[in-house]
Amino acid sequence: MEAICSISTPQGIGAVAIVRMSGDKVFNIADRFFSFDFINLKARMAKYAEFADDENVIDQVVVTKYEGPHSYTGEDMVEISCHGSVYIQQKILQLLIENGCRMAHPGEYSMRAFMNGKMDLPQAEAVGDLIDSHTEASHRLAVNQLKGQFSNKIKELRAQFMVFASLLELELDFSEEDVQFANRDRLQLLLEDLKNEVDTLIASFKMGNAVKNGVPVAIAGKPNVGKSTLLNTLLNDERAIVSDIPGTTRDTIEDTLNLNGTLFRFIDTAGIRNSDDAIENCGIERSYKAIKQADIVLYLIDKQNFNIGQIEDEIHQLQENVSLKDKHLLILMNKIDKITDNQHLDDIKTSYDYLMISAKNGQNIDLLKERLSSYVSQCNMADQVLLTNVRHYDVFLRIRDAIERIEQGFANQIPTDLVAIDVRDALHCLGLVTGEIATDDILNLVFSKFCIGK
Repeated sequence: MEAICSISTPQGIGAVAIVRMSGDKVFNIADRFFSFDFINLKARMAKYAEFADDENVIDQVVVTKYEGPHSYTGEDMVEISCHGSVYIQQKILQLLIENGCRMAHPGEYSMRAFMNGKMDLPQAEAVGDLIDSHTEASHRLAVNQLKGQFSNKIKELRAQFMVFASLLELELDFSEEDVQFANRDRLQLLLEDLKNEVDTLIASFKMGNAVKNGVPVAIAGKPNVGKSTLLNTLLNDERAIVSDIPGTTRDTIEDTLNLNGTLFRFIDTAGIRNSDDAIENCGIERSYKAIKQADIVLYLIDKQNFNIGQIEDEIHQLQENVSLKDKHLLILMNKIDKITDNQHLDDIKTSYDYLMISAKNGQNIDLLKERLSSYVSQCNMADQVLLTNVRHYDVFLRIRDAIERIEQGFANQIPTDLVAIDVRDALHCLGLVTGEIATDDILNLVFSKFCIGK
């Protein structure tokens, strides 16, 4: 492969920068800039030296040599750690290009690692996720995928599909002799297991994507129940305007908060009520949209003006506009700081999960944060394989469709050779996930999102 080079550290001035080379003859290229015998330097040995163009010293650097296939890309590689001056970085890059390298394309190092069998496609995608991870939870998911947790699950599924396919192919081989070798009861059991595995992975995408990009939490309720105050208290910032005038919030306001290693995206919504104001109604429609997209709904009720049956009435009204199925709903009885002595805090009769809080003075806000964190921890991410990638999710939907066609084929007694086509389609889709079947479009989609140095 032709020699490529790039700066692998963020752009700008820093204490240290890394210039990376990979490909054919990179050792010969590097040798031109050092006074010692670089070609015979021991592999994986870092050496302090002067990087010089003829007699002009560019910088004092630490250079490391990696011999293929024992390198990130599987090729010969050189990494030059220099001072973080923009001039030094660009000068070294310029000299490398003048002596036989070309600039690397985005993600080209990782693409070469994939092409040279150093990692499969999900692991390569995990590299990008690892770089982009901002929380402990997203980092853990990326590390698990990089270590091959997801790839191993795909191998298990592929092995199951192969057993299924082999039984069908055996029947096809003897079809002219009217012999049915494949036990249909066994095939049905195998198919049911595959269906359950695929459904579990598809269902996991909601949580996997949320942990990767932030768990969406909608703060909803009637006007003036303290939604904006709650957002400000959670963020410890005056993020939303707070007013006693109903309908102040006309649009959704969003911000993020890291709770115990998990990113949560809080969305303050417009108060839900019947209104003749066209602009306010637009805000209410956006509130419903935010609730639909949320995994968690914090529904606020003013405890100061609370009456029996209010929770059921308001949630019923909410459900007339948006489904709360598969959402974690938590009722927040707010403004308990205004409760007088002759009012009780324990007079709630409802089947919904609820919590007493004061968004204004922060009472029980720590308990609310614990509830939110426990929602994620209940998913046992360390023990599960979660889909976090839209590309994987789309492919698994195709696999699910193939399984449904196989089920219909069995039910309608469709010839075995036609059923086998759908089995091969499922296997093809699994190959698309792992990269065993990789088109230029798929590779460009994956690696074009990477930075040039990776």
